[in-house]
Amino acid sequence: MFASLEDLRAEIDRIDRKIVALIGKRHECVKEAARFKKSERDVAAPDRVTAMLAARRQWAEQAAIDPDLIEKLYRDMLAYFIAQETEQWRSQHS
Repeated sequence: MFASLEDLRAEIDRIDRKIVALIGKRHECVKEAARFKKSERDVAAPDRVTAMLAARRQWAEQAAIDPDLIEKLYRDMLAYFIAQETEQWRSQHS
């Protein structure tokens, strides 16, 4: 499929660029979501986080990817985004 390691690495870089762009779009959605939240607890949305992580684990299993890896990635990303959204929410409600 790939003629060389360099070709394979170039493909990995293309994929990673798309992943980073999609994470950026997700971040914009998260910041926008702060407008709809009535409290900081709504921002943290622990029930939503639990449901999301379960769904992402299921998606990982369906894609033959280690669900523990995907959960860790999402936990890290969610912690960052929740902190950002909390800051956004506070600035809108102070």
